[in-house]
Amino acid sequence: MTNPSRYDLDDLRVFLAIAEARNLTHGAQQVNLAPSSASHRLRGLEEAMGTPLFTRQARGVTLTAAGETLMRHARRVFAQLEQMHADLSPLARGVRGHVRLWANTHATHTYLPADLSAFLKDFPQVSMSLEEHPSLDIVMAVVRGEIDMGVVADEVEGADVELIPYRFDHLVLIAPLNHPRARRKRIKFNEVLSDPFVMLHAGSSIHTFTVNTAAALGKHLDVRIQVRSFEAVCRMVSAGVGIGLVPRSALIDQQGKLRADVSVIELDEPWAQRDLKVCVRKTEALNSFAKHLLVHLAANCGETKK
Repeated sequence: MTNPSRYDLDDLRVFLAIAEARNLTHGAQQVNLAPSSASHRLRGLEEAMGTPLFTRQARGVTLTAAGETLMRHARRVFAQLEQMHADLSPLARGVRGHVRLWANTHATHTYLPADLSAFLKDFPQVSMSLEEHPSLDIVMAVVRGEIDMGVVADEVEGADVELIPYRFDHLVLIAPLNHPRARRKRIKFNEVLSDPFVMLHAGSSIHTFTVNTAAALGKHLDVRIQVRSFEAVCRMVSAGVGIGLVPRSALIDQQGKLRADVSVIELDEPWAQRDLKVCVRKTEALNSFAKHLLVHLAANCGETKK
């Protein structure tokens, strides 16, 4: 049975260095230890775990199943420690509050840069961490209390959260200017399922939503290429790679003008309305700075310009 009191973080660092180097001597060098000292720590760790972590070989070591498991957990431990120090660092500098926010790709790249910039100017004593995740992961992180709030496009049935309107938006189809469909003003989704698509990366909310919507119609999308941003989707479509499905807001520049290098076709589908919401577990449980941010984001609720 594992005995946590018999090993410490330094033992885990030594283990991780050896595991990644697949060599005791090289791993020991990475943590500035003599091989004999590293070997001693490793034996103690294996005794504490109650199982061998490595298989010793003539030219190095290989991880056992237990070693592979410990390596995954050790990496998470040190990643969490780094995040802890990152969260505490602003407080040590005199910052009095920290807000943890996750958002989907749409919100991260379209609305949040300007909205968070304005908020942080009004609250210079606050620091923030912002991460991009799919909507489902965001809701689950809110439920587990890992983050203060999230911005999502999809609701999760049965999740005990509050959803506050943030931005109203809708999906549109974009096509190259010389595409046969460019002459259309409105179109049904099932009319374009045979076309090659430019898609946001797998795992993004809009990718999952689009693929599932096609599957519900009994079709498989012809995904020609996957990219990491809506700007990249637009550029690929403009270059003639395929058609794309994007929020209308992603096509509007800072002057409020619709980009002219692609054709925009309205989707004649009820699900094309795709609004963003701020997700929190309980509004009253938020710290004061998170409540201020929630008020700030909700105040920006409005329809995307057309």
